[in-house]
Amino acid sequence: MSKRRRPIGVDLFAGAGGMTLGFEQAGFDVLAAVEIDPIHCATHEFNFPFWSVICQSVIELTGKEIRERSKIKDADIDVVFGGPPCQGFSLMGKRALDDPRNSLVSHFMRLVLELQPKYFVMENVKGLTLGKHQQFLTEIIAEFQLHGYVVENNYQVLNASYYGVPQNRERLFLLGCREGLPLPEYPIPITKPAKAKKLKSKELADLPDSPTVWDAISDLPESEDYIELLKQDWCIAEYGKPSDYSSFLRGLTSSDRDYSYVRKYNQRILTSSIRSNHSSTSRSRFASTRPGDTEAISRFLKLDKDGVCNTLRAGTPSNRGAFTSPRPIHPIVPRCITVREAARLHSYPDWFRFHTTKWHGFRQIGNSVPPLLAQAVANKIIHVLDVKPIKPRNSIELIDDSLINYKMAEAAEKYKVDPHVIEPRVRQKETAE
Repeated sequence: MSKRRRPIGVDLFAGAGGMTLGFEQAGFDVLAAVEIDPIHCATHEFNFPFWSVICQSVIELTGKEIRERSKIKDADIDVVFGGPPCQGFSLMGKRALDDPRNSLVSHFMRLVLELQPKYFVMENVKGLTLGKHQQFLTEIIAEFQLHGYVVENNYQVLNASYYGVPQNRERLFLLGCREGLPLPEYPIPITKPAKAKKLKSKELADLPDSPTVWDAISDLPESEDYIELLKQDWCIAEYGKPSDYSSFLRGLTSSDRDYSYVRKYNQRILTSSIRSNHSSTSRSRFASTRPGDTEAISRFLKLDKDGVCNTLRAGTPSNRGAFTSPRPIHPIVPRCITVREAARLHSYPDWFRFHTTKWHGFRQIGNSVPPLLAQAVANKIIHVLDVKPIKPRNSIELIDDSLINYKMAEAAEKYKVDPHVIEPRVRQKETAE
């Protein structure tokens, strides 16, 4: 018989908390989140104040420390999940796991083996499934199997637009479990991309369309109508009529499949919406670009309001050029989308706050797994755990705004880490502003 409880999760490489939120929505208590970037840690702590964030590199961390620095202690962990960055290539006569550029993947594996969860989920880029990179995946699977874990060899790349997210975003998910436990299945698609031109099967063609760009953002107040947003990322604003999708993200309607803690917040306040100060020349170019086309100078894509968003990406750190990630152009107004509009396109609820600057805000979204996609995977873990998740009765008030206003040095001081643990940004003027 299924037990009613909230199983325990650990998020490695947690970022701002996209996977943490998805697993929370599925019914997990993510008691520990590990992240090296103090700006991300502060944002994570703001949105999940009831769990522990550990601001430290996985290279210097042990499974024992994760248990001791959180409420986990000696409890059995149900799932460890995360997306370790990997940059190496498979080399003839050399294991990819031995490449120092892939050390974070090795430490993800080490921590899974030290924590001994029932299940693990490793999320990564689609490119690992292609060409010579497949050798790397083969090595990862073999290493887990050597240490008592069964891994799903028929790994899958999941596209967020097939799971109710208005964004074309493909990510690899590798699923494993301790020997003797049943492997989880991959989630089946529940939507197809709006205006999809090519689908792999008739079954997919019969699915309802995903929410569109316009379903996601049309009810949001127009940021350019509020002068306050030139200097701050929030204001009291007038919202429009929501779609079913945006109504859920605004907290106006609930879902019987959402087991997250209720957050208290003022629904009249528009957040994460600081304005971009585009030049008149840029605005003219944006206005003349057709929806679905890329603007010639900035190389920004103009969103089609009746389709889905292109993959939202993070900017690069200064050691890789400090480039701002290309931000899509709003489908109607001649400007780039705001952080909140990007969050809607990523399936983040409106109570979720990001760092108050555009630079960090877009970086936090672009680096994260869409929560609804993470939830779809987490639901399958819940199923094989034979657990009936519990909806928490208590609600959480998000009150410490200082956490999302920190400069890097301030965040580093809070968590007692080196302020240069993440390369500082070299500010550059954006092409379109």
